[in-house]
Amino acid sequence: MTAIPGRPGAHLASMEQPDATPEAPLAEQDAASFGPRPEGEQVLDDLAAQIKRYVILPSGEALTAVVLWVAATHLQTAWQHAPRLAVVGPAKRCGKSRLLDVVTETVHDPLVTVNASAAAIFRSITEAPPTLLVDEADTLFGSAKVAEKNEEMRGLLNAGHQRNRPTLRVSGPNHEVSKFPTFAMAALAGIGDLPDTIMDRSVVIRMRRRRPGEKVAEFRSARDIPALNTLRDRLVGWLAPLRTAAMELTPAMPVEDRAADTWEPLVAVADLAGGGWPERARTACRAMTKHEAEQDQDSSGLGIRLLADIRRAFESEGNPPVIRTSRLLDILNKDEETPWPDYTASGLTPRGLQILLKDYGISSANRRFHGDVQAKGFTRLQFTDAWARYCPAPQPEPAAGA
Repeated sequence: MTAIPGRPGAHLASMEQPDATPEAPLAEQDAASFGPRPEGEQVLDDLAAQIKRYVILPSGEALTAVVLWVAATHLQTAWQHAPRLAVVGPAKRCGKSRLLDVVTETVHDPLVTVNASAAAIFRSITEAPPTLLVDEADTLFGSAKVAEKNEEMRGLLNAGHQRNRPTLRVSGPNHEVSKFPTFAMAALAGIGDLPDTIMDRSVVIRMRRRRPGEKVAEFRSARDIPALNTLRDRLVGWLAPLRTAAMELTPAMPVEDRAADTWEPLVAVADLAGGGWPERARTACRAMTKHEAEQDQDSSGLGIRLLADIRRAFESEGNPPVIRTSRLLDILNKDEETPWPDYTASGLTPRGLQILLKDYGISSANRRFHGDVQAKGFTRLQFTDAWARYCPAPQPEPAAGA
Protein backbone atom coordinates (compact mmCIF):
# COMPACT_ATOMS: atom_id res chain seq x y z
CA MET A 1 0.00 0.00 0.00
CA THR A 2 1.19 3.52 -0.84
CA ALA A 3 0.32 6.50 1.38
CA ILE A 4 -1.37 9.50 -0.28
CA PRO A 5 0.69 12.63 0.53
CA GLY A 6 -1.10 14.98 2.88
CA ARG A 7 -3.86 12.48 3.74
CA PRO A 8 -2.89 10.56 6.90
CA GLY A 9 -4.34 7.08 6.97
CA ALA A 10 -5.40 7.14 3.31
CA HIS A 11 -3.74 4.68 1.01
CA LEU A 12 -3.71 3.77 -2.67
CA ALA A 13 -3.90 0.06 -3.61
CA SER A 14 -0.90 -1.22 -5.64
CA MET A 15 -1.28 -2.86 -9.03
CA GLU A 16 -0.38 -6.24 -7.49
CA GLN A 17 -3.69 -6.29 -5.53
CA PRO A 18 -6.48 -6.61 -8.13
CA ASP A 19 -9.09 -7.53 -5.50
CA ALA A 20 -8.60 -4.34 -3.42
CA THR A 21 -11.59 -2.06 -2.88
CA PRO A 22 -11.57 0.81 -5.44
CA GLU A 23 -10.40 4.16 -4.15
CA ALA A 24 -13.15 6.51 -2.90
CA PRO A 25 -13.60 9.87 -4.67
CA LEU A 26 -11.42 12.65 -3.31
CA ALA A 27 -14.43 14.57 -1.94
CA GLU A 28 -15.41 11.55 0.14
CA GLN A 29 -11.81 11.17 1.34
CA ASP A 30 -11.83 14.81 2.44
CA ALA A 31 -15.03 14.28 4.43
CA ALA A 32 -13.56 11.19 6.05
CA SER A 33 -10.32 13.03 6.87
CA PHE A 34 -11.96 16.00 8.54
CA GLY A 35 -14.74 14.07 10.27
CA PRO A 36 -18.40 15.00 10.65
CA ARG A 37 -19.52 18.63 10.47
CA PRO A 38 -20.34 20.38 13.77
CA GLU A 39 -23.89 19.64 14.91
CA GLY A 40 -24.92 23.31 14.99
CA GLU A 41 -23.93 23.96 11.39
CA GLN A 42 -25.50 20.68 10.27
CA VAL A 43 -28.85 21.14 12.03
CA LEU A 44 -29.22 24.68 10.67
CA ASP A 45 -28.50 23.40 7.17
CA ASP A 46 -31.04 20.61 7.63
CA LEU A 47 -33.66 23.05 8.92
CA ALA A 48 -33.09 25.31 5.90
CA ALA A 49 -33.57 22.31 3.59
CA GLN A 50 -36.86 21.39 5.30
CA ILE A 51 -38.24 24.93 5.08
CA LYS A 52 -37.36 25.07 1.37
CA ARG A 53 -39.34 21.90 0.78
CA TYR A 54 -42.63 23.57 1.68
CA VAL A 55 -42.15 27.31 1.11
CA ILE A 56 -40.47 29.50 -1.49
CA LEU A 57 -39.01 32.44 0.38
CA PRO A 58 -38.31 35.75 -1.36
CA SER A 59 -34.52 35.45 -1.04
CA GLY A 60 -31.69 33.40 0.38
CA GLU A 61 -31.28 36.06 3.06
CA ALA A 62 -34.90 35.58 4.12
CA LEU A 63 -34.34 31.83 4.43
CA THR A 64 -31.26 32.44 6.57
CA ALA A 65 -33.25 34.80 8.79
CA VAL A 66 -36.11 32.33 9.34
CA VAL A 67 -33.73 29.48 10.17
CA LEU A 68 -31.81 31.57 12.70
CA TRP A 69 -34.99 33.03 14.21
CA VAL A 70 -36.39 29.53 14.78
CA ALA A 71 -33.15 28.42 16.41
CA ALA A 72 -33.03 31.55 18.59
CA THR A 73 -36.41 30.67 20.16
CA HIS A 74 -34.69 27.77 21.92
CA LEU A 75 -32.47 30.21 23.85
CA GLN A 76 -35.05 32.88 24.70
CA THR A 77 -33.96 33.11 28.32
CA ALA A 78 -30.43 34.03 27.17
CA TRP A 79 -31.44 37.09 25.15
CA GLN A 80 -32.00 40.71 26.14
CA HIS A 81 -34.44 41.21 23.24
CA ALA A 82 -37.10 38.96 21.73
CA PRO A 83 -37.23 39.66 17.99
CA ARG A 84 -40.55 39.38 16.22
CA LEU A 85 -40.82 37.54 12.91
CA ALA A 86 -43.23 39.50 10.68
CA VAL A 87 -44.37 37.27 7.80
CA VAL A 88 -46.30 39.62 5.53
CA GLY A 89 -47.54 39.59 1.95
CA PRO A 90 -49.68 41.73 -0.32
CA ALA A 91 -52.44 39.16 -0.84
CA LYS A 92 -53.70 35.67 -0.05
CA ARG A 93 -51.86 32.52 -1.17
CA CYS A 94 -48.35 33.90 -0.67
CA GLY A 95 -47.24 31.06 1.62
CA LYS A 96 -47.53 32.98 4.90
CA SER A 97 -49.60 30.40 6.76
CA ARG A 98 -47.58 27.52 5.36
CA LEU A 99 -44.38 29.08 6.64
CA LEU A 100 -46.02 29.50 10.02
CA ASP A 101 -47.01 25.81 9.95
CA VAL A 102 -43.37 24.80 9.53
CA VAL A 103 -42.17 27.30 12.11
CA THR A 104 -44.74 26.06 14.64
CA GLU A 105 -43.28 22.55 14.60
CA THR A 106 -39.67 23.64 15.03
CA VAL A 107 -39.73 26.50 17.56
CA HIS A 108 -39.55 26.29 21.33
CA ASP A 109 -42.90 25.70 23.10
CA PRO A 110 -45.25 27.09 20.41
CA LEU A 111 -48.35 28.97 21.55
CA VAL A 112 -50.75 29.53 18.65
CA THR A 113 -52.84 32.62 19.37
CA VAL A 114 -55.38 33.06 16.57
CA ASN A 115 -58.02 35.51 17.88
CA ALA A 116 -56.74 35.16 21.46
CA SER A 117 -57.20 38.16 23.73
CA ALA A 118 -54.26 40.12 25.07
CA ALA A 119 -55.24 39.11 28.60
CA ALA A 120 -55.14 35.42 27.71
CA ILE A 121 -51.73 35.81 26.08
CA PHE A 122 -49.94 37.69 28.84
CA ARG A 123 -51.30 35.22 31.38
CA SER A 124 -49.69 32.47 29.28
CA ILE A 125 -46.23 34.05 29.37
CA THR A 126 -43.97 32.89 32.18
CA GLU A 127 -40.32 33.37 33.11
CA ALA A 128 -39.68 30.48 30.69
CA PRO A 129 -41.63 32.06 27.83
CA PRO A 130 -43.39 30.23 25.00
CA THR A 131 -43.06 31.26 21.38
CA LEU A 132 -46.15 33.22 20.33
CA LEU A 133 -47.53 32.45 16.86
CA VAL A 134 -50.20 34.76 15.48
CA ASP A 135 -51.76 33.88 12.11
CA GLU A 136 -54.12 36.21 10.27
CA ALA A 137 -52.67 39.19 12.12
CA ASP A 138 -54.44 41.46 9.63
CA THR A 139 -57.69 40.64 11.48
CA LEU A 140 -56.13 42.39 14.49
CA PHE A 141 -54.47 45.37 12.80
CA GLY A 142 -55.85 45.45 9.24
CA SER A 143 -57.74 48.75 9.57
CA ALA A 144 -57.60 51.76 11.84
CA LYS A 145 -60.93 50.84 13.44
CA VAL A 146 -59.92 47.23 14.11
CA ALA A 147 -56.45 48.22 15.27
CA GLU A 148 -57.96 50.65 17.78
CA LYS A 149 -59.81 47.74 19.39
CA ASN A 150 -56.55 45.80 19.68
CA GLU A 151 -54.30 48.47 21.16
CA GLU A 152 -53.73 46.25 24.18
CA MET A 153 -52.39 43.48 21.94
CA ARG A 154 -50.10 45.91 20.14
CA GLY A 155 -48.84 47.20 23.49
CA LEU A 156 -48.14 43.65 24.62
CA LEU A 157 -46.19 42.84 21.45
CA ASN A 158 -44.22 46.08 21.74
CA ALA A 159 -43.37 45.65 25.42
CA GLY A 160 -42.44 41.98 25.01
CA HIS A 161 -39.61 42.83 22.64
CA GLN A 162 -37.41 43.78 25.60
CA ARG A 163 -36.77 42.01 28.86
CA ASN A 164 -38.16 43.44 32.12
CA ARG A 165 -41.16 45.25 30.63
CA PRO A 166 -44.05 43.69 32.58
CA THR A 167 -47.68 44.63 32.24
CA LEU A 168 -49.61 45.58 35.37
CA ARG A 169 -53.11 44.33 36.09
CA VAL A 170 -55.48 44.56 39.03
CA SER A 171 -56.63 41.09 39.99
CA GLY A 172 -58.18 39.08 42.79
CA PRO A 173 -60.90 39.99 45.30
CA ASN A 174 -58.62 42.54 46.97
CA HIS A 175 -57.87 44.29 43.68
CA GLU A 176 -54.14 43.81 44.11
CA VAL A 177 -51.76 45.01 41.42
CA SER A 178 -49.99 42.08 39.78
CA LYS A 179 -47.08 42.06 37.37
CA PHE A 180 -47.26 39.81 34.34
CA PRO A 181 -44.16 39.21 32.18
CA THR A 182 -44.45 40.08 28.51
CA PHE A 183 -41.06 38.96 27.23
CA ALA A 184 -41.49 36.31 24.51
CA MET A 185 -40.47 35.84 20.91
CA ALA A 186 -43.40 36.05 18.50
CA ALA A 187 -44.11 35.32 14.84
CA LEU A 188 -47.01 37.13 13.17
CA ALA A 189 -48.37 36.40 9.70
CA GLY A 190 -50.88 38.48 7.78
CA ILE A 191 -51.83 40.43 4.68
CA GLY A 192 -50.21 43.84 4.52
CA ASP A 193 -47.78 45.47 6.91
CA LEU A 194 -48.26 45.27 10.67
CA PRO A 195 -48.31 48.45 12.78
CA ASP A 196 -45.07 50.42 12.47
CA THR A 197 -44.07 49.83 16.08
CA ILE A 198 -44.26 46.05 15.56
CA MET A 199 -42.50 46.13 12.19
CA ASP A 200 -39.70 48.15 13.77
CA ARG A 201 -39.13 45.29 16.24
CA SER A 202 -39.30 42.56 13.62
CA VAL A 203 -37.26 40.53 11.23
CA VAL A 204 -39.52 41.09 8.23
CA ILE A 205 -40.20 38.36 5.66
CA ARG A 206 -42.05 39.76 2.64
CA MET A 207 -43.70 36.77 1.00
CA ARG A 208 -44.79 36.56 -2.64
CA ARG A 209 -47.03 34.26 -4.63
CA ARG A 210 -45.28 31.47 -6.46
CA ARG A 211 -44.67 32.00 -10.14
CA PRO A 212 -45.94 29.42 -12.64
CA GLY A 213 -43.55 26.51 -12.54
CA GLU A 214 -42.36 27.10 -8.98
CA LYS A 215 -43.14 23.94 -7.03
CA VAL A 216 -43.13 23.03 -3.35
CA ALA A 217 -43.98 19.83 -1.52
CA GLU A 218 -47.47 19.48 -0.08
CA PHE A 219 -47.52 19.78 3.70
CA ARG A 220 -49.30 16.87 5.40
CA SER A 221 -49.41 17.01 9.18
CA ALA A 222 -49.38 13.27 9.90
CA ARG A 223 -46.51 12.66 7.49
CA ASP A 224 -44.37 15.76 7.85
CA ILE A 225 -44.66 16.94 11.46
CA PRO A 226 -42.57 14.09 12.95
CA ALA A 227 -39.54 15.04 10.82
CA LEU A 228 -39.91 18.69 11.81
CA ASN A 229 -40.22 17.74 15.48
CA THR A 230 -37.03 15.70 15.15
CA LEU A 231 -35.27 18.84 13.91
CA ARG A 232 -36.71 20.75 16.85
CA ASP A 233 -35.30 18.14 19.25
CA ARG A 234 -31.90 18.37 17.56
CA LEU A 235 -31.97 22.17 18.02
CA VAL A 236 -32.71 21.67 21.71
CA GLY A 237 -29.92 19.12 22.07
CA TRP A 238 -27.43 21.45 20.43
CA LEU A 239 -28.46 24.77 22.02
CA ALA A 240 -29.54 23.87 25.57
CA PRO A 241 -25.95 23.29 26.79
CA LEU A 242 -24.88 26.60 25.20
CA ARG A 243 -27.21 28.90 27.19
CA THR A 244 -24.43 30.33 29.38
CA ALA A 245 -22.16 30.82 26.38
CA ALA A 246 -24.99 32.55 24.52
CA MET A 247 -25.62 34.93 27.44
CA GLU A 248 -21.97 35.98 27.41
CA LEU A 249 -21.80 36.54 23.65
CA THR A 250 -21.55 40.07 22.30
CA PRO A 251 -21.50 39.46 18.56
CA ALA A 252 -20.13 42.08 16.20
CA MET A 253 -23.18 43.60 14.53
CA PRO A 254 -23.33 45.18 11.07
CA VAL A 255 -26.22 47.47 12.12
CA GLU A 256 -27.03 49.71 15.07
CA ASP A 257 -29.81 50.70 17.48
CA ARG A 258 -33.08 48.75 17.40
CA ALA A 259 -32.09 46.80 14.30
CA ALA A 260 -29.06 45.52 16.22
CA ASP A 261 -31.25 44.64 19.22
CA THR A 262 -33.59 42.68 16.97
CA TRP A 263 -30.94 40.82 14.98
CA GLU A 264 -28.45 40.12 17.78
CA PRO A 265 -30.01 36.79 18.87
CA LEU A 266 -29.95 35.54 15.26
CA VAL A 267 -26.33 36.58 14.72
CA ALA A 268 -25.36 35.04 18.07
CA VAL A 269 -26.90 31.70 17.05
CA ALA A 270 -24.99 31.86 13.77
CA ASP A 271 -21.73 32.47 15.65
CA LEU A 272 -22.45 29.49 17.88
CA ALA A 273 -23.01 27.33 14.80
CA GLY A 274 -19.88 28.41 12.95
CA GLY A 275 -19.09 27.30 9.41
CA GLY A 276 -20.63 29.64 6.84
CA TRP A 277 -23.45 30.77 9.12
CA PRO A 278 -21.79 33.83 10.74
CA GLU A 279 -21.19 35.41 7.33
CA ARG A 280 -24.65 34.41 6.07
CA ALA A 281 -26.28 35.94 9.14
CA ARG A 282 -24.53 39.28 8.79
CA THR A 283 -25.17 39.43 5.05
CA ALA A 284 -28.88 38.80 5.68
CA CYS A 285 -28.93 41.38 8.47
CA ARG A 286 -27.42 44.10 6.28
CA ALA A 287 -29.57 43.38 3.25
CA MET A 288 -32.89 42.98 5.06
CA THR A 289 -32.53 45.95 7.40
CA LYS A 290 -31.51 48.15 4.47
CA HIS A 291 -34.59 47.02 2.53
CA GLU A 292 -36.88 47.77 5.47
CA ALA A 293 -35.29 51.16 5.98
CA GLU A 294 -36.12 51.96 2.37
CA GLN A 295 -39.68 50.68 2.83
CA ASP A 296 -40.04 52.81 5.94
CA GLN A 297 -38.78 55.83 4.07
CA ASP A 298 -41.42 55.33 1.40
CA SER A 299 -44.30 54.65 3.81
CA SER A 300 -43.65 57.04 6.70
CA GLY A 301 -44.21 60.21 4.71
CA LEU A 302 -42.21 62.25 2.27
CA GLY A 303 -40.09 64.13 4.77
CA ILE A 304 -37.16 61.71 4.87
CA ARG A 305 -37.31 61.22 1.12
CA LEU A 306 -37.12 65.00 0.71
CA LEU A 307 -34.09 65.24 3.00
CA ALA A 308 -32.28 62.59 0.96
CA ASP A 309 -33.17 64.26 -2.33
CA ILE A 310 -32.00 67.65 -1.04
CA ARG A 311 -28.66 66.11 -0.11
CA ARG A 312 -28.35 64.83 -3.68
CA ALA A 313 -29.28 68.29 -4.98
CA PHE A 314 -26.48 69.87 -2.96
CA GLU A 315 -24.07 67.19 -4.23
CA SER A 316 -25.09 67.84 -7.84
CA GLU A 317 -24.15 71.52 -7.34
CA GLY A 318 -20.78 70.69 -5.80
CA ASN A 319 -21.97 70.98 -2.17
CA PRO A 320 -22.11 74.79 -2.01
CA PRO A 321 -22.51 76.36 1.45
CA VAL A 322 -25.81 77.94 0.37
CA ILE A 323 -28.41 77.26 -2.33
CA ARG A 324 -31.32 79.34 -3.56
CA THR A 325 -34.79 77.99 -2.91
CA SER A 326 -35.65 78.49 -6.57
CA ARG A 327 -32.60 76.49 -7.70
CA LEU A 328 -33.29 73.71 -5.19
CA LEU A 329 -36.90 73.39 -6.39
CA ASP A 330 -35.75 73.40 -9.99
CA ILE A 331 -33.45 70.43 -9.34
CA LEU A 332 -36.09 68.51 -7.37
CA ASN A 333 -38.87 69.08 -9.89
CA LYS A 334 -36.76 67.99 -12.85
CA ASP A 335 -35.97 64.58 -11.36
CA GLU A 336 -38.66 62.29 -12.75
CA GLU A 337 -37.53 59.44 -10.50
CA THR A 338 -38.82 61.34 -7.46
CA PRO A 339 -42.38 62.28 -6.40
CA TRP A 340 -41.71 66.02 -6.61
CA PRO A 341 -42.68 66.76 -10.24
CA ASP A 342 -46.18 65.40 -9.50
CA TYR A 343 -46.45 66.71 -5.94
CA THR A 344 -48.92 69.35 -7.17
CA ALA A 345 -49.94 70.53 -10.62
CA SER A 346 -46.90 72.84 -10.42
CA GLY A 347 -44.62 70.29 -8.77
CA LEU A 348 -43.14 70.99 -5.36
CA THR A 349 -43.72 74.63 -4.46
CA PRO A 350 -41.88 76.89 -2.00
CA ARG A 351 -44.76 76.58 0.45
CA GLY A 352 -44.86 72.78 0.09
CA LEU A 353 -41.12 72.67 0.70
CA GLN A 354 -41.49 74.75 3.87
CA ILE A 355 -44.28 72.54 5.21
CA LEU A 356 -42.37 69.30 4.63
CA LEU A 357 -39.22 70.67 6.28
CA LYS A 358 -41.02 72.21 9.27
CA ASP A 359 -40.87 69.02 11.38
CA TYR A 360 -37.09 69.04 11.07
CA GLY A 361 -36.73 72.67 12.19
CA ILE A 362 -35.51 73.79 8.77
CA SER A 363 -36.80 76.88 6.97
CA SER A 364 -35.60 79.20 4.24
CA ALA A 365 -34.39 82.70 4.92
CA ASN A 366 -33.01 85.64 3.01
CA ARG A 367 -29.45 84.85 1.93
CA ARG A 368 -26.79 86.72 0.03
CA PHE A 369 -25.54 85.16 -3.18
CA HIS A 370 -22.93 85.99 -5.79
CA GLY A 371 -23.05 89.62 -6.91
CA ASP A 372 -24.49 90.67 -3.55
CA VAL A 373 -27.91 89.43 -4.70
CA GLN A 374 -30.36 88.67 -1.91
CA ALA A 375 -32.85 85.79 -2.28
CA LYS A 376 -34.58 83.07 -0.30
CA GLY A 377 -32.37 80.05 0.27
CA PHE A 378 -30.96 77.38 2.55
CA THR A 379 -27.50 76.74 3.92
CA ARG A 380 -26.06 73.26 3.73
CA LEU A 381 -25.33 73.45 7.46
CA GLN A 382 -29.08 73.62 8.15
CA PHE A 383 -29.49 70.06 6.89
CA THR A 384 -26.45 68.26 8.31
CA ASP A 385 -28.06 67.33 11.63
CA ALA A 386 -31.28 66.06 9.98
CA TRP A 387 -29.28 64.09 7.40
CA ALA A 388 -27.26 62.41 10.14
CA ARG A 389 -30.36 61.55 12.14
CA TYR A 390 -32.85 60.48 9.47
CA CYS A 391 -30.97 59.51 6.32
CA PRO A 392 -27.27 59.02 7.02
CA ALA A 393 -25.12 58.54 3.96
CA PRO A 394 -24.54 54.81 3.29
CA GLN A 395 -21.18 53.57 4.51
CA PRO A 396 -18.97 51.67 2.06
CA GLU A 397 -18.90 47.90 2.54
CA PRO A 398 -15.77 46.76 4.43
CA ALA A 399 -13.12 45.25 2.19
CA ALA A 400 -12.94 41.46 2.21
CA GLY A 401 -10.63 40.26 4.96
CA ALA A 402 -10.60 43.67 6.66
